[in-house]
Amino acid sequence: MIPLGSTEQHGPHLPLDTDTRIATAVASAVVGRLTGADSPADRHWLLAPAIAYGASGEHQGFAGTISIGTAALTALLVEYGRSATCWAQRLVFINGHGGNTAALRDAVRRLRSEGRDVGWCPCFVAGADAHAGHTETSVLLHLSPDAVLTERWRAGNGAPLAELLPSMRRGGVAAVTEVGVLGDPTTSSAADGERIFSEMVEECVRRISRWAPDVHGLLR
Repeated sequence: MIPLGSTEQHGPHLPLDTDTRIATAVASAVVGRLTGADSPADRHWLLAPAIAYGASGEHQGFAGTISIGTAALTALLVEYGRSATCWAQRLVFINGHGGNTAALRDAVRRLRSEGRDVGWCPCFVAGADAHAGHTETSVLLHLSPDAVLTERWRAGNGAPLAELLPSMRRGGVAAVTEVGVLGDPTTSSAADGERIFSEMVEECVRRISRWAPDVHGLLR
């Protein structure tokens, strides 16, 4: 089980590795759930070190962002998968950053076409805001409260993501928010974060246990 995150700006209040922290914590909790005393011997999951760089070009207008782009990430995931499946029966990438989706779809589809049992799963909850808002800030208040600079948090653009996407495609996140936030972190709480994190874990456990990858390897 491989956490996949990013290194990118998350407003003035969250760390650059927010997505990686969340993906790693979710993957760790899922491994704990799926690898217990009652688990089949051939389904003993191992937790890999996180891949902490992803496709974050939409955040390049803000300092701190390091993006390797979709093409490089795709190549990395393909070679990672080819190497790991030399000894691992099954791989799943736990994705914490939406910008990685295109690379995951292409890479996992290619790996599966080569006969490798690979899938991917997002850190997903229904109704989440887009970036560094209530959702991610709450989860970080639960996982890493000392890393959240509450004295610096500011509300960003709260419009629906579908409404913002045309401008973001032209000019990135900087085109729609001066602070690099999509949503309102000032409403966040550790209690909400615990609930949201639990939902992320439960959703990944459900998807991985069912193991029904679509044509792009996304576990349904």
